[in-house]
Amino acid sequence: MIVTPLIPSGNRDLLPYRADTRLTYEQPLNERIRGFLRLEYLFENISARICGLSVWDSRAALAGLIDVLDLLSRCEFKGELIKELERYEAIFVRLWPHPGVDLRRLNETLEHLDTLSTALKDHAYQPGQTLRQDELVNAIKSRISIPAGTCSFDTPAYHYWLSKPAEQRIRQLNQWMDDLRIIQAGVARVLKTLRESAEPIRIVASAGFYQQSLETSTPCQLLRIVLPVDVGLFPEISASKHRFTLRFLEQPVTGKRPTQTGQDIEFELQCCIL
Repeated sequence: MIVTPLIPSGNRDLLPYRADTRLTYEQPLNERIRGFLRLEYLFENISARICGLSVWDSRAALAGLIDVLDLLSRCEFKGELIKELERYEAIFVRLWPHPGVDLRRLNETLEHLDTLSTALKDHAYQPGQTLRQDELVNAIKSRISIPAGTCSFDTPAYHYWLSKPAEQRIRQLNQWMDDLRIIQAGVARVLKTLRESAEPIRIVASAGFYQQSLETSTPCQLLRIVLPVDVGLFPEISASKHRFTLRFLEQPVTGKRPTQTGQDIEFELQCCIL
């Protein structure tokens, strides 16, 4: 197990390009992290649109909220988050005797983890309850999976709501979002900590192919492949708990299928284990 945010380490930027020219590809290796990544994606989409002034911003934000609600109804994310946060707390508590630990940062991390766990354990906290009890949201939810199912003639109540001033729509969207913010913060904390747990290594994929076995005693939860944005290819990742395989593909035009490159490709690998 490597915990880098609290223990100083060497240079973490191995490849010779700036952060704004790097593109990271992620592959979750268990269902819990897969679900957290999907929630993160939805929350990022909502955050990008929730304060937008246009009707299309409001539509996109509400569609994202409904997607979060659907995802929460399929899995017990509240319980999963509590387990993961408590597991992290136990790991970080064991770091106290380590001579290289930044104690101030460790205390801040533990306090944040405890605050999130306490909020999630509150029996009164039911994420998405405000959305579930809203008649307009339920009407839209029943139509949104149908192509163009929320046209004005199909959902006049929605058409009326979208006609309201942007300030009112933004306020309503934020009210719907409020009881999801603890879930959002918990997912963000878990994924940030997990991503920071990896020590990057530089690897060369011979003729665009690379394979590596994984330790089953300390299972990897997330793979991260970092490449320059302008490298002209992308990785196809196939992974299980025992090993993973990378094939670097080229697709000069989208009308043709991607093909594996014949070049040796240098990339940065991060195996996130916590």
